[in-house]
Amino acid sequence: MNKIPIGLKRVATLCILRHKDKFLLLKRLKEPNKDNFTPVGGKLDPFESPLKSAIRETFEETGIKVDTMKYCGILTETSPTEYNWTGYVYIADIDIVEPPNCNEGTLMWIGFEDLLKVPTPKTDWYIYKYILDNKPFAFSAEYDGKLNLLSMTEEIENKVII
Repeated sequence: MNKIPIGLKRVATLCILRHKDKFLLLKRLKEPNKDNFTPVGGKLDPFESPLKSAIRETFEETGIKVDTMKYCGILTETSPTEYNWTGYVYIADIDIVEPPNCNEGTLMWIGFEDLLKVPTPKTDWYIYKYILDNKPFAFSAEYDGKLNLLSMTEEIENKVII
């Protein structure tokens, strides 16, 4: 069996569930981003498209069935450690529901105005902002060896964010 080289990008989906200006986020139980509020999501299965992965991951982690999701953009994360990801970001507008149980952590509705008051990856606030502004994005984030965010660029506008 061939071993995947350390540092090679892994591919995942970030599945944002929104009702108006509120987001159904997951307070994660495990790394990466343990104890942070993040969208649900996960790695693509072999031969799976990013959209099908987003729909599957949404159902697996929340029990919420969505027929389709809107592609919003991409987040590429690079570090000198094993943390190297390409994340396809999708959104689904859903009705407010009681946050279901999730084996990955605790799901909670968080308003956009409260996102800076809860622990969340620095990159994610910009994702939510661009989504609320209905702007596509291609974010590229660079981390140091301790996974501190060093810089973030939005590549469509060629704009340094952090």
